[in-house]
Amino acid sequence: MNQGKYVFAQLVEFLDHHKFDDFVTGYGGNKGIRGFSCWNQMLMMVFGQLSHRYSLRDLMTIVQAHKSKAYHLGFGCAINLSPLARANARRDYRIFEEFAMYIVACARRLRADVEFEVKTEGNVYAFDSSTISLCLSVFWWATYKRKAGAIKLHTLLDVKTQIPCFMLVSPASTNDIAAMEHIPYERGSFYIFDQGYNSFGDLYRIHRLEAYFVFRARDNLKFKRIYSRPCDRKSVKCDQIGVFTTGKSPILYPEKLRRIRYRDADSGREFTFLTNNLSLTANEIALLYKNRWQPTPSRERSRACSNFAEARRRKPKVN
Repeated sequence: MNQGKYVFAQLVEFLDHHKFDDFVTGYGGNKGIRGFSCWNQMLMMVFGQLSHRYSLRDLMTIVQAHKSKAYHLGFGCAINLSPLARANARRDYRIFEEFAMYIVACARRLRADVEFEVKTEGNVYAFDSSTISLCLSVFWWATYKRKAGAIKLHTLLDVKTQIPCFMLVSPASTNDIAAMEHIPYERGSFYIFDQGYNSFGDLYRIHRLEAYFVFRARDNLKFKRIYSRPCDRKSVKCDQIGVFTTGKSPILYPEKLRRIRYRDADSGREFTFLTNNLSLTANEIALLYKNRWQPTPSRERSRACSNFAEARRRKPKVN
């Protein structure tokens, strides 16, 4: 309920200040600080993110324009550009990182009862990476090509809750496979990968940790069938148990695994999946992979609103 507070101040009330202070105390973030605390710093950076500021100078411009409201927004005393830049450079980033992961954990608990199409005991995760372009004149350390700057963001998404739960930033030249060893794997959970993540050593590590993977195989994969499993022939061409046969694959993954060839009725495309899970049906394995690319509800609502607006714009006028 609005009690005369600014919208930003009402949003901040959802953040656990006491938990944040525990992280600050653990890393000595406010040691020797008089006025501009870690809490004030975090709120100022959050405000910059929500207001779509492009730089610290841009952020300070809007903060100075509302200097009289700084206290009520939670920034504390008015601050200049140099102290904010020094705080970002010198204070321990782990304070804000651990608090962010704490908020993510709270959000996942609140959405734990969301219904999911495939019944699994563990969580279902999708892993992928995105290259983010940066301006070299500003981010000189992010050299990617001769005249281009970029970083790569590796993200582990909780498919059930649609909340990212692990993120890793690396140089843009880093191979996607290199990030697989940093994933915090959970026993009994499913990890869904695209065909670019063809690291059989890392997949075998998931198997040894008693977790499951669903991996889209490449067309040139060499696989020897040992026996076939019964399956629904309408959509599943084959469901086989076998082993790798060529190169280093049998050494990196020496045990049996499952190969599924699935035909999508909507697009007519065929996909080949590899998994170490033997309990789910072939259609359920394919559905897990399909959920990797499913749009989130917010995107669906946004797309529906856009289509409705476009339809109204094109609707002929009636005289």
